[in-house]
Amino acid sequence: MTTTILLTGFEPFGGESSNPSWEIAHALDGWTCEGRTVRAVRLPCAFGDAVRTLDDALAAHTPELVVCLGQAGSRAEISLERVAINVDDARIPDNLGRQPVDAPIVAGGPAAYFSTLPIKAMARDVRAAGGAAAVSNTAGTFVCNHVFYALMHRLATTPALAHARGGFVHVPYTPDQVATKPGTPSMPLSAQIEGIRHALRSALLTRTDVRETAGREH
Repeated sequence: MTTTILLTGFEPFGGESSNPSWEIAHALDGWTCEGRTVRAVRLPCAFGDAVRTLDDALAAHTPELVVCLGQAGSRAEISLERVAINVDDARIPDNLGRQPVDAPIVAGGPAAYFSTLPIKAMARDVRAAGGAAAVSNTAGTFVCNHVFYALMHRLATTPALAHARGGFVHVPYTPDQVATKPGTPSMPLSAQIEGIRHALRSALLTRTDVRETAGREH
């Protein structure tokens, strides 16, 4: 019996007609990597609802590896997120009109959780394969961070998921999304899919992350 990689992406939001995070996950659904099978799940871009959908997927698949993807329209590279923080502070409403401000994701929960993915190795291996990737030190305070924090809280507190590792990856716009946004970074969807393939393989093969600089001054 193969074990499972749970790969999630979001529905479109903010007036967009597509979301590359879901397009990537959907494209990789059923792909077998190092003896594990990818199962893709689409999350609503809505506070609370996204986590409930994630919870259902975690219960259904009891995965070995969980990688949640989200769109970060200002970024030019695949961003391996380092840390999730325990706050919702929405600059724009979610798809259900919710706009929490300074609200904890888990009342009484830790201030933050670090990814348990080998994010530096993953970024290195994506770059080695010709892609663009880097470690990111902020996942924002919108639904992406909301899901990232909730995921890490589940992995830290649910005995059935004690074996699992997980984290969050932001991906850029695709070129069609920026056709009317001059100067906005983008990356072809095919390159994003290939980059995530390499990132997932790296995550499976790397148990201890590499020790190399990935810090920033700001």
